[in-house]
Amino acid sequence: MLKGSCACGQVRYEIHGQLIGPITYCHCWRCRKQSGSSFGTTAGLAPSALHFVSGEALLSSWQSSPGVRRFFASCCGSPIYKADASDPSELGFRLGTLDDDPGMTAAMHFSATSKAPWVEITDDLPQETGGASFEERD
Repeated sequence: MLKGSCACGQVRYEIHGQLIGPITYCHCWRCRKQSGSSFGTTAGLAPSALHFVSGEALLSSWQSSPGVRRFFASCCGSPIYKADASDPSELGFRLGTLDDDPGMTAAMHFSATSKAPWVEITDDLPQETGGASFEERD
């Protein structure tokens, strides 16, 4: 079991089960904007594995693209997960909110074409190109 929380600690959760790999660094503009950083670190998660211990009522969401809702802690803004109506069997879970080590490491860069110009990818992880360039939105 993994535990996690939002930045202020009001939203707390447990993950019963395994993350669905791989862990990815997503450089798309949505992940950058939603995380407020250079990329989002994400892994898949079965919806049935996510259990809120406290603060579930504090979750808010917004539609980032048709059928995709991104959920965050309204108390402090921490992104928690995204749900895509086209694949209800898996959530896109934000690893930055974990309080425990998931026992996995990142396996790829996603939407590397969209990376911020100040980011240098210097590791040997595979890079999936695609997505809009930094200045554009798709």
